[in-house]
Amino acid sequence: MFDPTIFENIKVALENRVYDLDTLERKILITNRTDQMDFAILSRRFGLEFILLDNVDLRAEIVLSTSLRDLAGEILEMKGEEPGCSLTLRFVSTVQSDAVPYREIGQVLHTIWEQEIDVTQTVSSVLGEEPAEFTYTIEAAFHTRIDEEHMQEIGNFLVHVLRTMEALGRIIEAIQE
Repeated sequence: MFDPTIFENIKVALENRVYDLDTLERKILITNRTDQMDFAILSRRFGLEFILLDNVDLRAEIVLSTSLRDLAGEILEMKGEEPGCSLTLRFVSTVQSDAVPYREIGQVLHTIWEQEIDVTQTVSSVLGEEPAEFTYTIEAAFHTRIDEEHMQEIGNFLVHVLRTMEALGRIIEAIQE
C-alpha cells in the first residue's frame, strides 16, 4: 500500500487551507498553482500564489519544497535522517519607484515572524522601459524545516501570512503615492 510522503501530506493540508481562504472565507484569490517534480535532481516543489481581495497590487506565494535526500531518507527509512520540507514565502509587487524602504520592510517581517526567517529583497526593472516600472520581490525562507508535526500550525501560519501581506501592502501603497 502507498504511504504518502511528508511532502504530500503537508502539501494537501496546506492546499486545502489556502483554498478555504479563497472559496469559503473569500479573503484571497488564488492566481496560480504549481506542482513540480524535477527529474534532474529528483526534488519536489509546490507553490500557491494569491492576492488579497482588497489589495491586488501585492502577490504572495507559499513554496513548499523537498529534496531527494529527504524523500529517500523517508521512503527508505534511513537511520539518522530527519526528513522534512523547506518553506519559503515570496511577495511580489510592481512599483513606480526604486526607493523601497528595505529596513522598514525587514523590521515588519522580523516583527511578525520573529527571527525564524532569512529575508532577501530584490528590485529589478527592464532597462529602457518607459515609464520605468520596478518589480519588487521579498523572499522569506524559514530556518525550521517542517514535517507532519507542524500540520496543526498551518492555520496560524496562514493568519501570519495574511498579516504580512496587509503590512507590506500598506508600505507599498505609501511608496506609490
